[in-house]
Amino acid sequence: MQIGSYAFAVAAAYLGAAIYIGFVEHPARLKLGTSAMVREWAASDHRGAILLTTLSLVSASLAFVHCRFGGDVRWIIGGLAILTSWPYDYFVLVPVSVWLCAVPPEKDSAPARKLMRDWGLLAWGYTLIGLTACGAFAWALEQPP
Repeated sequence: MQIGSYAFAVAAAYLGAAIYIGFVEHPARLKLGTSAMVREWAASDHRGAILLTTLSLVSASLAFVHCRFGGDVRWIIGGLAILTSWPYDYFVLVPVSVWLCAVPPEKDSAPARKLMRDWGLLAWGYTLIGLTACGAFAWALEQPP
C-alpha cells in the first residue's frame, strides 16, 4: 500500500506541474513581447520537459512495482497512462517546439506568437494525462482488490 501511495503522490506532483504550466506560466509568457516570449520559452521548456519526464518515470516505476507485489492491474493502467506523456511529447509537442526554436529570437513575428498559442493549447494534454493517471491511482487506493 505504501508504494502505491508514493506513485499517486508523484503523479499528483506531475499533475500540479502541468496545471501550473497551463494556468500560470504560459499565460504570463504570452504577455511578453514576441522575442522575449520565445527566449523565455526556450529556457523553461527544457527544464519543464526534464521535470515532467522524471515525475512520470518515477510514478510509473512505483506503480509497476506496486502491481508486481499487489497484483492489481489498475496500477499498470495508471502507470501506462502517465507514461503516455513521453509519446505525447515526442509526437505532438516536439514538432511545434522545433518550429519555435527555428524562430530568430530578435525578430518580432506573428507566426511565432501563433505557434506559442498552439503550444500552450497542446500543453493542456499533460494535464489530461496527469488527471487520468491520478484517477486510476485514486481508484486503486480507494477500492483495494
